[in-house]
Amino acid sequence: MKSVVLRVILFLAIIPFIGCKKSNENLKNTSPNFENSIHYAKGLEIYKHQGFSIVKITNPWPEAKESFTYILQEKNGIIPDSLKQFTVIQVPIKSIVVTSTTHIPALELLGVENTLVGFPNTDYISSIKTRKLIDAGKVREVGVNENLNTEVLIDMKPDVIVSFGLNNSNPTLDNLQKSGLKVMLNGDWTEQSPLGKAEWMKFFGALYGLNSEANAIFSEIEKEYNVTLALAKKATSKPTVLCGAMYQEQWYVPQGKSWAALFLKDAQSNYLWADTKGTGSLAVPFETILEKAQNADFWIAPGDFSSLEQMSDSNPHYNQFTSFKNKKVYSYSVNKGAKDGIIYFEWSPTRPDWVLKDLIKIFHPKLLPNHKLFFFKKLE
Repeated sequence: MKSVVLRVILFLAIIPFIGCKKSNENLKNTSPNFENSIHYAKGLEIYKHQGFSIVKITNPWPEAKESFTYILQEKNGIIPDSLKQFTVIQVPIKSIVVTSTTHIPALELLGVENTLVGFPNTDYISSIKTRKLIDAGKVREVGVNENLNTEVLIDMKPDVIVSFGLNNSNPTLDNLQKSGLKVMLNGDWTEQSPLGKAEWMKFFGALYGLNSEANAIFSEIEKEYNVTLALAKKATSKPTVLCGAMYQEQWYVPQGKSWAALFLKDAQSNYLWADTKGTGSLAVPFETILEKAQNADFWIAPGDFSSLEQMSDSNPHYNQFTSFKNKKVYSYSVNKGAKDGIIYFEWSPTRPDWVLKDLIKIFHPKLLPNHKLFFFKKLE
């Protein structure tokens, strides 16, 4: 049962300290004539200059009080003295270690997956292209994000290690940087808007000198999402929706301002906990869930169950819900990679348009008659 709540929590946030120099400076003071190229992401800023770029991570973890600044120096680029205090990375990079499966799609879409040389627990990676590299021995195991293998990474000497942090304390990453390795923090998982998460594609584009390519890829995703969003508004009804599952006598649901809940809103559904204000998960007693959602039309993301029978065996109370009785339960956990990694966790942050199309197909099938579900599957 432990895995059930983990799947539910991951559905809410998509997860899967750094000893770089911190800054609360207003970068506009150093670049008065340069605009931030990021429009949706709240925790990322990129300023392109002649010969270098400034990348600022403003929300590395929830409620962070500090930000992180990196300078990406192009060949023969001249960096002002005022910026030399920050971590400087030579671009385009030629080798990388990433620590979240959410980073893999960006590498593949940019066509640079061959530069991936290390990853913590490669079994989590599902994408076919990258799995081929892993199976060929080209991607090494580097421990776990909170305890990366320092010796292996020092021996590998990647151009950059892209990691994430849950707070401002991570001794392992501090030690790696003290050893001369370049470490960057990536805060894509803190974004709550669908397009905000996807826009972190530009973070990787900047590292590889592929800004134009990253912008073009994101623009296409943005276009697809907005076209689909406009289509959803043609729906003539809003079915009621329940999410989550039980864990240790509590039912966990996504709060109303969370990434998962915003998808449900955009898909023109009536998510029954949409009026809650938080961005994480909410623990609710079973009795409250039953009273409010017993007659919900649909049940989305009920943990990592693969069948209705499995759900019923786990908790007979699930049989009391109308959505269960009517077989309108849809899970993202069925669609897995070769090593049982869940594809939804890997690809949904980068392709929110696919998520939205799936949900519209579920709630309003007549609006997308030819769409085949990609992430979600109906449990039988």
